Amino acid sequence: MAERNLGSRGRGPGAGKDRDKDMPHGASMGGTGREKVQAAGGPPLRMIAWELTRNCNLNCVHCRARASCGPFEGELSTEECRKVLDSIASFSSPTIILTGGEPLMRDDIFDIIEYGQKKGLRLVIAINGTLLDEAKARRMKESGIMRVSMSLDGKDAGSHDSFRGVDGSFDSVMRAAKILTTVGLPFQINTTVTRLNVNDLEEIYALVKNIGAVAWHIFLLVPVGRGEGLKGEELNAKMYEDVLQWLYSVEKRNELEMKVTCAPHYYRIVKEHGDTPKSAGCLAGKSFMFISHRGIAQPCGYLEMDSGDVRTHGAQKVWEESPVFNALRDLRQYKGKCGPCKHLKICGGCRARALELKGDVLQEEPYCSYIPQTVQSKQ
Repeated sequence: MAERNLGSRGRGPGAGKDRDKDMPHGASMGGTGREKVQAAGGPPLRMIAWELTRNCNLNCVHCRARASCGPFEGELSTEECRKVLDSIASFSSPTIILTGGEPLMRDDIFDIIEYGQKKGLRLVIAINGTLLDEAKARRMKESGIMRVSMSLDGKDAGSHDSFRGVDGSFDSVMRAAKILTTVGLPFQINTTVTRLNVNDLEEIYALVKNIGAVAWHIFLLVPVGRGEGLKGEELNAKMYEDVLQWLYSVEKRNELEMKVTCAPHYYRIVKEHGDTPKSAGCLAGKSFMFISHRGIAQPCGYLEMDSGDVRTHGAQKVWEESPVFNALRDLRQYKGKCGPCKHLKICGGCRARALELKGDVLQEEPYCSYIPQTVQSKQ
């Protein structure tokens, strides 16, 4: 695997190899239960996060995309977006998360939603709440959006607005929650955990319940994009373990749907408590694909590794043949303490964090406190 240079950004592994000549060089809500039968070349594609734009009216301190007010060169046109949806629907029926940036800043957003719905795809949308009004919410519902997600990273306006970089963003989420409740469109709240808000999680959780969310999804910071400036605010391994143990206790209350993202060792904790994990850990390139605003596939939004242009090659070819994806699927190649770990299949470690902090996408998860017995015996 060394010759594949999997630790580099901006290019796929195996560049220049004859077997990869047909692939370009330099080119992160649940399954539906109705996935189409796929060719043997790849596992079922269950979820796509599609960055429709990098245009955004906020300035979030952790933003992997460094999104800001555009325009951004090379964003897909309406017709190109339709062709991407055609390409996806031709071989699979994943849930598609329409994200950004702020997707409501695209004038054609409802055309894209309606077209995807006609293709039989399950669509959800991630917004920041600032641009939502009742008319847009009703049109979302009528167009086929199944769920809306918004972010809440603080227990009050001061803490949330500081994280989001714009005063009034907290109030926008509160207002949007009321609108979505009024029109009957389910919404979830996403929270990115850092040292800045780790002590406020219980209060954030209470707020999430009070505003009527159906789910709370926890994201553990991956310091890429503008998030590089937050490296000093990352939790250490012990803090991660403590937070994940607390989240397990919260999930057992059965008050909200819970999901932990970018902390795949959570599923090891679930198993250690005697429960059966409802999901697996890092799904990047295994059942999840990210598509950028320019149509470039990546394992996830935090892994900026070019895995193929879906416009040129089509979603199926990229999904089944990308050397990047296939390397991530080969657990035998995982390094460090992840390699011999008995929890590898249900965890896998955060590949984006491994690349960012270890320089190698196949290296061990940097912030996992668990040490496999085989590793302990060698120490």
